[in-house]
Amino acid sequence: MSDASVTAVGEGELKLFGVLDYRTGPLLREQGAKLIKASDAPALVLDCSAIEKSSSVGLALLLAFMRDAQRAGKTVSVRALPDHMREIAQVSGLTELFEQH
Repeated sequence: MSDASVTAVGEGELKLFGVLDYRTGPLLREQGAKLIKASDAPALVLDCSAIEKSSSVGLALLLAFMRDAQRAGKTVSVRALPDHMREIAQVSGLTELFEQH
């Protein structure tokens, strides 16, 4: 099993690492909420380039992080959403939320 984490890697950038599933989701949810709250940046980027594998839990995490950022008055964009997560988003009707800008 791979370790998973969400880490601040720069001003306003959070990077997700590892496998996002029901085992890792709760801790990642907690880590991400704290990082978003602590950030002074007006805009956040959620970098998904280091996600190895994800179930629908990964999309739920991204949506939760987007809500956290919105409540904190920050804009959010998603970078490098893996194809397997994009497919889940498409089936779920959420593609427009994760479009690359």
